[in-house]
Amino acid sequence: MIAKSFSAQDQLFMPGPAFLLPAQDRYRLFAQRVLPVLLQARAVLAALYCGDNGRPCIEPVLLLALSVLQFWERVPDTQAVALLNWHVGWAFAVGWEIGQPLFHPSGLSRFRQLLLEHKQAALVFEQLVQGLVQGGLIKGQAARRVDWTFVLGLVSHRGRLECVRETLRLALEQLAKPVAAGDRPALWPVWWERYVENQLDYRAQLAVLQTKLCQAGQDSVGLLGWIDQNSSASWASASKVQLLRRVFAEHFETAPVGASAAAPVSHEKTAAQPAAAMATAAPPVPRDKTPAGAVKNPHDPEAQWAKKGSGAQKKEVVGYKVQVSETVPDSPTLKGQPTQQFLTALETQPATASDERGLEQVVQAETRQQLPPAPTLYVDAAYISGAKLAQAQAQGRALIGPAPAPPHWQGRYSAADFDVTFDPLQACCPAGHRQSAACQWQDGEMGGVATRFDWKEKCQACPQRAQCVSPDRSSRTLAIGPHHQLLQQRRREQTTPEFRQRCKQRNALEGTQSELVRAHGLRKARYRGLEKTRLQNYFIGAACNAKRWIRLLQWRARHITPAVCTDISKN
Repeated sequence: MIAKSFSAQDQLFMPGPAFLLPAQDRYRLFAQRVLPVLLQARAVLAALYCGDNGRPCIEPVLLLALSVLQFWERVPDTQAVALLNWHVGWAFAVGWEIGQPLFHPSGLSRFRQLLLEHKQAALVFEQLVQGLVQGGLIKGQAARRVDWTFVLGLVSHRGRLECVRETLRLALEQLAKPVAAGDRPALWPVWWERYVENQLDYRAQLAVLQTKLCQAGQDSVGLLGWIDQNSSASWASASKVQLLRRVFAEHFETAPVGASAAAPVSHEKTAAQPAAAMATAAPPVPRDKTPAGAVKNPHDPEAQWAKKGSGAQKKEVVGYKVQVSETVPDSPTLKGQPTQQFLTALETQPATASDERGLEQVVQAETRQQLPPAPTLYVDAAYISGAKLAQAQAQGRALIGPAPAPPHWQGRYSAADFDVTFDPLQACCPAGHRQSAACQWQDGEMGGVATRFDWKEKCQACPQRAQCVSPDRSSRTLAIGPHHQLLQQRRREQTTPEFRQRCKQRNALEGTQSELVRAHGLRKARYRGLEKTRLQNYFIGAACNAKRWIRLLQWRARHITPAVCTDISKN
């Protein structure tokens, strides 16, 4: 239930707090600039609630504004609610009358859950972006820069044995409530004692741990087989049961009795194989390697493992990744002036998702907010490919970033060392030998015509053969995709000083990511699950934009003459 009326001006008539805050206090500016923007979303927020459910009414705009302050200053729900009655700035910012009874902190949690249930996770972030557009701080046709960073899941990184055992424990505990004691399988007491009542001793020898992993696989087959025999029961499709099926398929493989032990078994076949059929098969065998996107912790199956870099720079995480997009100012920032760049998208993905897909999500998010397409996007090499360059060219935008280097095989010439022309179609190798004869075919994955050149007549007597052709091949071949010309052009362009200077526009985004991580806690998820982490990141983005907006207003008030400041304050 929500309050029947709420006005942005209510807090302006509160006796006391209005006179205690200076004109340029950040909480006063929040009430004057940010709160009216959030009030524009009240009709959407009101639709999330029923008319009367017996709970005390809490104004949803107050909860929305309070959540923005909460993520701005990184405080938990309990402290955020308590601040309303002993912090004048917080009370004034959200329109709270000091001294009235506080609502329970769980109201903030229920409010976030309502946003998720009604697909309104992005509401607060998009509302702030629209306010910045209306204020002229996000201008149409402004260039933008895009990059990503990891978000650690709210779970520990479990090993394979621990992951399987913990999944078994969760499944047994969930089944213990609906399944009566007389209906349970004969091995139930053994499984319960093994996975619920006992813990694993990690000090055991490796052979013992491997034996326990195989035992966990056999127990999973037994439990799933019994569940399949009772497939008509309502509990047979319980969430933890489905999770156990997935974890088993990701960590074990099975084969019918009499099948070759060396015969490979695909992950898809194992996942689709009924557990009753598994019971008549050979004992499950742990997979040598789990597939990409496998469950690392059953308490948050959506938190995936990913890595970045190699060697000393290698980073491994279990969690998510978030794509960050912000505007690029069209004029340099004065000394001491706060940033004039604002976030336009904050899209959260699984950790294993591609950067190219992330860029598409950013563009879709900005389109959803009715932001004009950016004429220029500054990105790093992970977002550059021939297909993306062709797509940007078709859309009439510039995609600025270095093209990734092609693979080098033991120091030999790569595809970048070959000069390819398309009119006429021919290729020139590093030794100067031209080849016009080519094999072409339609490649569905590349989305066009692929081409392959072969220098079989030229390689035998070439003095640079050792630098070009591997010992197991008779000649050098070159296979290129339909957009190779754009990649080749970008690799030549990126060697020029002008292009390298232009690419520096993307570097400022590293500072923005550092601000989101250090000031607002973007690095670690506060909740479990992709959707809740996405909601958290939207609130972080909204808090960051609100903070930058207010700091820019404060700076302008200090450094601009009153006459000019009156005109600018409208923005």
